[in-house]
Amino acid sequence: MSRELNREMPERRQIKMTTAKLHPLQKVLESRIAIIDGAMGTTIRTYGMKEADMRGERFKDANKDLLNNGDLFSLTQPEMIGDIHRRFLEAGADIIETNTFGATSISQSEFFVDDPREHGGRKDPEFYQKIIDDKFLGDLAWEINEQSARQCREWADRVANQSGRQRFVAGAIGPLTVSLSNSPDADDPGFRVVTFDQVKTAYAQQVRALIAGGSDLLLVETIFDSLNAKAALVAIREVFDEDAKELPIMISAAVGRGGETMISAQTIEAFWNAVENAKPLSVGLNCSLGPDLMYPFLEELSEKANVAVSSYPNAGLPNPLSPTGFDLNPEDMARFLGDFARGGLINIAGGCCGNTPEHIAAIAKALEGKAPRPIGRARAEVAA
Repeated sequence: MSRELNREMPERRQIKMTTAKLHPLQKVLESRIAIIDGAMGTTIRTYGMKEADMRGERFKDANKDLLNNGDLFSLTQPEMIGDIHRRFLEAGADIIETNTFGATSISQSEFFVDDPREHGGRKDPEFYQKIIDDKFLGDLAWEINEQSARQCREWADRVANQSGRQRFVAGAIGPLTVSLSNSPDADDPGFRVVTFDQVKTAYAQQVRALIAGGSDLLLVETIFDSLNAKAALVAIREVFDEDAKELPIMISAAVGRGGETMISAQTIEAFWNAVENAKPLSVGLNCSLGPDLMYPFLEELSEKANVAVSSYPNAGLPNPLSPTGFDLNPEDMARFLGDFARGGLINIAGGCCGNTPEHIAAIAKALEGKAPRPIGRARAEVAA
C-alpha cells in the first residue's frame, strides 16, 4: 500500500503544479514586456526638499541630518511620495516599488544612533544586537515599510481602476549598510560587524511589514553582497512558512564593469546558481551600470536563467552637471532598452538611478508591442 502511495505522489504533485493558477503578473510577463518604475531618490530631488521638510514636526529634534534618509519621506511627506508613484504609473509602469530601499532597523540606525567609532569603539555584532533589540528602530522600520506599501497600494489601485489595467506593488528590499561577506578590518579578515541571524531578523521584520501593507511581490534588489541577499531570501522563506502567506519574489543584482557582484564578486552564473533555489518570479540586473555596459552581462543572465529576466539600469554614468545627476536622457534610455528587447533579453524593463517618470514613459513607449523573452527555459535552450 505505502509503495503504491509513494508511486502516486509525484504524479499528484505534478498535476497540482501544472493546474495551479498563474499569478496575474506571470500572465503579463508571458504576453508582453512589463514596465517597472524609475528612481525614487532621483525624482525626490526634483521636488527641492530641504532638511526641515524631511524632519517635519515628528523628527524636528533628531540629532543627526536626515535629508539623505529618503525612506523617511513616506512618513513626513506622504503627499510627495504618492505624487511620485502616480507619475510613474501614468508614465506606464506596471510595477511600482515601495519607498523602502533602506527601511530596516540596521540601515535606519545610521541616521538615529551615534557611531561608536567616533568615540573609540567599533561596530560589531554586540553593537548590532542592540540595534536589532531597539524598540524605536524596530517600530520605525515597521511603520516605514507598512505605510509605504499602503501608499503604493492606494495609487496602484487608483490608476488601475482608471486605466483598466492591473498594476502591481513590489516591496523593495535593499542591500543594507553592512556586509556579511567582507571584513572592514584588513588586519582581521575573519571579522564581521554583524551576524547572519541579525541580518535575517532585520529583513524578516521588513518582509512582514511590506506584506501587511499590501505588497503584491517582494523585490530583493541592488544586490552587492550575495550573502546579504541570501539572508533576505532565507528571511522571506521563513516568514512565508511561519505566516502561511506567500508572494512572488523578484531578485536583482548590481554588478561592476567585470560583471561580478560588487562586494561578493560572484560571476553572473554563480549569482544565478546561488539564488535559483528561491524559485523567483524573475531575476535581473539593476543600478551600478548604464545600459550600454550592462548589455553583455544581461545577455549572459538571459542565457542561464529559466525564469523571467528584468533590467533597470542607471541612466548612464554619474554627471553632476546633468539635471538628474546622470548622463542619459529619456530618449537614450528608450533606445538602449529597445536594443535589449530586440535582443530577446528581457521580460521586465525600467530604470534605476537617474531615471525619472519621463524616462519611464519613453521606455514604455519604445517597448510597446515588443515581444518578451520566452520564459521557462534559458535562451540557449530556445536557440537550440
